[in-house]
Amino acid sequence: MCTEDFAGVERYVSTLSVALAGQTWDVVVLGGREESMRPTLEEAGVRWVPAPTVATAVRRLREQFPVDLVHAHMTQAEVASVLAAVRTRTPVVCTRHFASDRGSSTIRRAVSHLFARKISEQVSISQFVAERIDGPSTVIVPGVPNCGTIVDSSQRHRQVLMAQRLEEEKRTDLGVSAWAASGLAEAGWSLLIAGDGSQRGSLLRLAERLGVADSCDFLGFRSDIADLIRQAGIFLAPRPDEPLGLSVIEAMAAGTPVVAADGGGHRESLGLHPTAALYPPEDTTAAGLLLRRLALDPLERDNYGAELAEIQKALLSIEVQAGRTVDLYRELLRRAQ
Repeated sequence: MCTEDFAGVERYVSTLSVALAGQTWDVVVLGGREESMRPTLEEAGVRWVPAPTVATAVRRLREQFPVDLVHAHMTQAEVASVLAAVRTRTPVVCTRHFASDRGSSTIRRAVSHLFARKISEQVSISQFVAERIDGPSTVIVPGVPNCGTIVDSSQRHRQVLMAQRLEEEKRTDLGVSAWAASGLAEAGWSLLIAGDGSQRGSLLRLAERLGVADSCDFLGFRSDIADLIRQAGIFLAPRPDEPLGLSVIEAMAAGTPVVAADGGGHRESLGLHPTAALYPPEDTTAAGLLLRRLALDPLERDNYGAELAEIQKALLSIEVQAGRTVDLYRELLRRAQ
């Protein structure tokens, strides 16, 4: 990854890398935020190398050669991987994390497609993504580690949690509006918003206009998202076209009740529950009603959360994801011989 961030893609890479190392693969991770990734990776025997730019990534990647294969995440990393491996027969696999074509402009799209021809295999994080990208791909839905002991509602805070970047495409505004529609502030609940971004100011103003500013807590970037999820009474995922929503799966693993927009990858995670708390996209009134119903019924929250945890263990575990990824790697290596 050609980043210095720690968001969904970086969490995906970190979690998968640790799982692969546990299956005796020798894994090196390039890119991401050092303080968020390096300790966890190196504890699992995974080496971490900074790669904030394409040029740095190419240089650092070449230093690792020979390698069996390179797994790239996002367009800049794809370019770096192809450039680094251009004189070798090293397979390059990429994971498509976003439900769109490569590149943000005509020129970038043309350059990206030129490099994409050298990629051996594409992975999509959801069927939703696979249907919206260029070229064929193998769908491998991300998993997360099992959480272990699930705590009941009596040990949780009366909090609704959103955890996401505060950028326009994440539609945090819909979550704030749903919170206002729920009326749960009067019942002693609060809304926690973990994450930061360019929309923070406008979201604060929206909360003020809706009269819920006193019950909304903007936490900024947090490194303890897993703890926040385990402590929250409900997790809210408002984006209508979320490519997958790794935090939703993490909430499921923790047995935290999830309310989410019925669209995008949410249908492939939360939607595995037969009566999931999914609401029509952008219908903040319906979202508020679901939040209120769950908040005021501790027994339903406990039962729903426990059922979500069982679904995650069976279908959305990191072991399932790592196993499918290893199968893909082995097939690529077989074809490269």
